[in-house]
Amino acid sequence: MEEVSILRGSNCRAKGAAPGFKFAVLGASGGIGQPLSLLMKMNPLVSVLHLYDVANTPGVTADISHMNTGAVVRGFVGQPQLENALTGMDLVIIPAGIPRKPGMTRDDLFNINAGIVRTLCEGIAKCCPNAIVNIISNPVNSTVPVAAEIFKKSWDIQS
Repeated sequence: MEEVSILRGSNCRAKGAAPGFKFAVLGASGGIGQPLSLLMKMNPLVSVLHLYDVANTPGVTADISHMNTGAVVRGFVGQPQLENALTGMDLVIIPAGIPRKPGMTRDDLFNINAGIVRTLCEGIAKCCPNAIVNIISNPVNSTVPVAAEIFKKSWDIQS
């Protein structure tokens, strides 16, 4: 039996961009998001790169957009621009969240980052429900189930 992929590079093309995938980094201004965004800009399979965060995204966008590759880079700041950042994306990666600080319990970290992941996944479910999503927000073994529940609820509503 032949496998059928929903993602094909030839079908993913932005106006003015090279053929490839439309990719969003949610948390692009953080310690993981910045180098990840840089690597994605260098990837020849990426035609559009959307960088989203709650702060500092214009600077990161400007820096990364100077790289001479075919990917078009756009920056988005804050909750009001989340839907624009996500609309039409093929792949979304979420490094958003805070790092664990000294004296912070795992539960403290979860309570903050789970809320962030929940908000971002609600946007994904609404704006790019067929996108592949990669979550690297800690604690991963607890934030992934939060995301899964958001996606299950959105699928139940759409059905």
